[in-house]
Amino acid sequence: MPLLQRGVAAATNRMPNVISPTAHAIIDYITVGAFFLMGAALWRRNKRAALGSVMCGSAELGTVLITDFPGGVAKIIDLPTHLRIDMALAAMTATLPDAMGFKDESESKWFRLLGVNITANAGLTNPEQKRMSRRERWAA
Repeated sequence: MPLLQRGVAAATNRMPNVISPTAHAIIDYITVGAFFLMGAALWRRNKRAALGSVMCGSAELGTVLITDFPGGVAKIIDLPTHLRIDMALAAMTATLPDAMGFKDESESKWFRLLGVNITANAGLTNPEQKRMSRRERWAA
């Protein structure tokens, strides 16, 4: 895991888990959109970066769709498992420019930024927070 991500992971471990599962899902879908937009924008300039972006977006989308939380579809894995997968995906995203041979190009910074985003989102998510019913929200 790159040094910046280790720092973010260490910092978020000391902070309170303030992101709800619903907010986590929303941030994940925004991240997926960013990966796909980045893939489309980079297609003519850097095919390796574009393909890497689509691969990362597809992996994140697949993970979100099979998670048992608001925004998930198949409900195959639980949120704690999703968070562990997110940490691995963040490391993969941040090191992908090295693996695909464009680490010295300007596109690599977007992968590192999105890797930090995924790390922070996973580190600040409270996996035990339950959804409140409408009645419970009105009573609070």
